Amino acid sequence: MDKLAQENMNNEETLIDLAELFKIFGDSTRIRILFSLFDSDRHVADIADTLGMSQSAISHQLRILKTSKLVTSKKNGKQVIYSLADDHVKSIIAQGLEHVLE
Repeated sequence: MDKLAQENMNNEETLIDLAELFKIFGDSTRIRILFSLFDSDRHVADIADTLGMSQSAISHQLRILKTSKLVTSKKNGKQVIYSLADDHVKSIIAQGLEHVLE
């Protein structure tokens, strides 16, 4: 068994955190939002327009993504600009996509 898996297999807190992370990726709207942030930082209205959804629906999902540390935000005047938290997020999605396309 892989050393990393062996070290973490019995750490219940780590396993719960990992399961929660994968739950976040279990929603297609959140995946679409993350895809929209692959190439550039964006504000809620821009994401809503791109996905054809309401700003309130996008804001709700962004709040979940931010709480899960998958996106970050910064204020630009009155607008809040969102971006992927780090390259791991893009990597997780890219690997998942590669897996489902096999």
